[in-house]
Amino acid sequence: MDHHLLPIALDEPFRFSCSPEVPCFNDCCRDLNQFLTPYDILRLKSHLKLSSGEFLERYTSQHIGPESGLPIITLKTSSPSQLTCPFVTAEGCMVYESRPSSCRTYPLVRATLRSRETGRINERFMVLKEPHCLGFNHGRRRTVRDWVQEQGIANYNESNDSLMEIISLKNRSRPGPLDIKSKHVFYTTLYDLDGFRHQVQTKGLLMGFKANGDLMNRAIEDDDVALLELGIKWIKHVLFGII
Repeated sequence: MDHHLLPIALDEPFRFSCSPEVPCFNDCCRDLNQFLTPYDILRLKSHLKLSSGEFLERYTSQHIGPESGLPIITLKTSSPSQLTCPFVTAEGCMVYESRPSSCRTYPLVRATLRSRETGRINERFMVLKEPHCLGFNHGRRRTVRDWVQEQGIANYNESNDSLMEIISLKNRSRPGPLDIKSKHVFYTTLYDLDGFRHQVQTKGLLMGFKANGDLMNRAIEDDDVALLELGIKWIKHVLFGII
C-alpha cells in the first residue's frame, strides 16, 4: 500500500480526526499486522479483566523477531481474509480506553535514538498519510505535543523505550537467537506478567535480586506497572548481566 511519511516538529500543528463522522471510520482496523508491547498487553488484559495468560492465549500469537532474535507478540485477527482487529465493532473500538500505543499515536509515527554518551532518548515524529485515510480532512488543528498529551501516549512511550533499551542490549551483547530457556524467561517476565508474579510469589524467583524495596513490594502485591518495571530490571540482569 502506498503511503507517505512526512517529518513534523513537536510544536508543529496538523489537522486530523477519527470518528464515525469520517467516511473511512474503522478502515485502519483492517488489513492489520498489529504488534503488541508488554505495556500494551498490561493495559489490554486489565481492561478485559483477563489474566495475562488468558489474554495471550485468546488474542495473540508469538513469533521471533528476525533481527533481534527476541520473542514478539502480534494480535490475532478475527477475520483471516480481511485481517480485522478482534476489538473493532461497527461503533468503533471496544477497548478504546486501553488501545495499543501504535493506535494511540496514529496518524503519527514516533522514532527514537538513544545517545550512547548521555543515555538520553531523542525522539522525532512523522505524519503517516495513507490513501484510505480521510481523517486529515476533518477535525481541528493541534500540535504533536498536544496530540501526545490528549491521547495519553506518554506512559506508553516511557515503557516502550525501556523495551527498546533491552533490544539494543541484546543486539550488542548477545547477537543471534536466544536459547530456549532465555526465550521463555523473556516471554514470561515481560508478556505474561501474572505468570511472572506467580513465580516471584511462590518460587522465590527474585531471591537475592537487589531492587528498590518499595518497587518490589508494589510489584509482588498487585501493581502491574511496578511489576513490569521490575521485570525489565530483572531481564537486564539475568540475560545481560546488568546490575
